[in-house]
Amino acid sequence: MRKTLRRTSRRRCSYARVFAALGDETRLTLVAKLAKGQPSSISQLTEGSQLTRQAITKHLRVLEDARIVRSVRAGRESRFAFDPEPIAEVKDYLDFVSEQWDETLARLKSFVES
Repeated sequence: MRKTLRRTSRRRCSYARVFAALGDETRLTLVAKLAKGQPSSISQLTEGSQLTRQAITKHLRVLEDARIVRSVRAGRESRFAFDPEPIAEVKDYLDFVSEQWDETLARLKSFVES
């Protein structure tokens, strides 16, 4: 029981990091660029943006902490790649919560109508 509670608590913390990371417009833009499939350097990700390389780097670190992106060394530079797994896990969690709410609302409807 305790292990299950700890594991569930850790997962929720992980989900919270993903939600927090995606709660910023700049980070959403970076994820959209990286989701196209090609790992990109900070210079490539800065193109077309008003932000500095340093600002982009800070945003990438937040995404990396949430495991949404990972850095891969390519010679002297780091390239960042999208990892869809944490977002898929959050989607599964939201599907689970949605199902619970649907069941709760169905019970409430049944109670009110009877």
